[in-house]
Amino acid sequence: MKDQLLRKLQEEITALDRELKLELPKEIKRARELGDLRENAEYHAAREQQGFTEGRINELEAALSYAEVIDVSRLNAGSKIVFGATVDLADEDSGEEVSYQIVGDLEADIKQRLISVSSPFARALIGKSEGDSFEFQAPNGTRRYEITSVRYQS
Repeated sequence: MKDQLLRKLQEEITALDRELKLELPKEIKRARELGDLRENAEYHAAREQQGFTEGRINELEAALSYAEVIDVSRLNAGSKIVFGATVDLADEDSGEEVSYQIVGDLEADIKQRLISVSSPFARALIGKSEGDSFEFQAPNGTRRYEITSVRYQS
C-alpha cells in the first residue's frame, strides 16, 4: 500500500468516527422524539446507519492492522506478471491498448486503472509474461488480449 492510500483510509476512519460519535446520535435522538419507535422509520434508518458505520470502521481498522507496504519498484519478477505489475495490453480484436496495475483490494479503482489482485481479470493475468496472449470471459463475451509490456513502478 502506498502512503497516500494509508492516509486516505485513516481519513475515512476519522470521518466515520466523527459521524458515529457526533452526527448519528443527534439523528437517533431527533427520531426518538418523533414518537413510537416500533413504527418510526427514521429511527430504524438511523440505527441501521449506525451499525453500517461501526462495521465499516471495524473493517478498515482490521485491514490496516494487516496491511503491508510493498515497494513494487523493488520487485524483480522480470517480464512475469505478479502483484504490483503494471501491464500494457492490446485487445487482439479491436487493437485498443490499455494499461492496468495489479493492486491490493483496498487500493483498487478501475477509473485509475488499478485492478484488485483478487479480481477475475487480474487472476487471468497473474503468472503470464510479456508477449503472451490470453482469453478472458468478460460479461459482454470472450476477449483476447496480448500482453505488450510488464513493468514494476511505484
